[in-house]
Amino acid sequence: MYNPEIESASNQEMKVLQLNGLKKTVTNVYGNVEFYRQKFDELQIKPEDICSLEDIKKLPFTKKKDFRDQYPYGLFAIPIEEVTRIHGSSGTSGKPTIVGYSETDLKNWGVLVARAIVAAGGKKSDVFHNAYGYGLFTGGLGLHQGADELGVATIPISGGNTERQITIINDLQPRGICGTPSYVLSIVEKMEELGMDPRKTNLEYGIFGAEAWSEGMRQKLESKLDIKAVDIYGLSEIMGPGVAIECHEVQDGLHIADDHFFVEVIDPDTLEPVADGETGELVFTSLQKEALPIIRYRTGDIASITREKCKCGRTTTRMSRVKGRTDDMIIVRGVNVFPSEIERELLQIDGLAPVYQIQLIRKGVMDAIELHIEVDCTIYDQVGGDLSHESIVLMKRKIQHQLKNACLISVDVVLNAPKTLPRSEGKATRIVDRREPTAVSM
Repeated sequence: MYNPEIESASNQEMKVLQLNGLKKTVTNVYGNVEFYRQKFDELQIKPEDICSLEDIKKLPFTKKKDFRDQYPYGLFAIPIEEVTRIHGSSGTSGKPTIVGYSETDLKNWGVLVARAIVAAGGKKSDVFHNAYGYGLFTGGLGLHQGADELGVATIPISGGNTERQITIINDLQPRGICGTPSYVLSIVEKMEELGMDPRKTNLEYGIFGAEAWSEGMRQKLESKLDIKAVDIYGLSEIMGPGVAIECHEVQDGLHIADDHFFVEVIDPDTLEPVADGETGELVFTSLQKEALPIIRYRTGDIASITREKCKCGRTTTRMSRVKGRTDDMIIVRGVNVFPSEIERELLQIDGLAPVYQIQLIRKGVMDAIELHIEVDCTIYDQVGGDLSHESIVLMKRKIQHQLKNACLISVDVVLNAPKTLPRSEGKATRIVDRREPTAVSM
């Protein structure tokens, strides 16, 4: 462990740390953020009313819309001249969500990401290949911050230029790699295309996140690269990567940094808390942030939590892998399904490449799903490139049958030749909405 005293603290010790942090944060936002002061006053809440962790339920929720409404600096608790760094979302659907960090925030962030790298199997002597994008997005610089804190030799290659990535991996022999799972899988595909064996690299562990990915995707990455693949979690609004991380020893839930964040899970419709182990929307409150403290932020991410001690020895709260987002759940003919659930089933079927796109279409007055998938090179060569071949037709039927049984959805399956669906150097585009005149990618 990077910090055993914190990561294996008793439940009572952690509650004391959390309550002190919560009181400090509530006082900070009430005194320095007009947005929160107004919210508190509307609810007739004062900082002194927060006397226990249970009192957090008295506080208002914060939503992504609030960041947009307070753009750019309305949620900051310190003057801009005291802000050390600014990050933000991609802003693909409008202006970016802007977040700021004080010098102390950056130091804390680095420590939490260093803790995450160690949990993933990293150590100070490593060479670390950082294939997350650098820029406003928190992924690249966030992992870099933690790698610097840990003292590893970081390769800041960012995303893109896949053949150069491969050269660097082969020549500099990093032990660890990080990036979006879909992009690292693209690196693997390119290695195989060039006649290389991805299992022959020096890589031993990978830290993947920034998009929902299934257990099947993990197995694919681990088998293709001969590594331990762990899931990392974070949102820019909360801090960035490092809010939670799987341990390489067990890979059974992501350990939340309880000393910096208080987590709740709520029913997204009723806004009431759900029991530990039940799935709901993750809500986070920051406990240590100075520049942009956040109160009960509704992440939109669907998961569950457990407070049981992990076999690795850590006692921190663990969250499940993110099942999906409230805003990417597909509802077709009364059935709810997340892309990650479809992915899980697809990756169990032999002969398919781990690349797919869900297209939402209209059939008459009814919504429908058109699922585009690639066959792998071996199957494609076996049928001589004939996608109308009987074996391809049988594969389509198998996919439809499996999705009907497991996800309760009926889909139109379109099998494509290898390397024909779009690849991404960042987050993969999994859903394309073709039901309107202008398609919307998600």
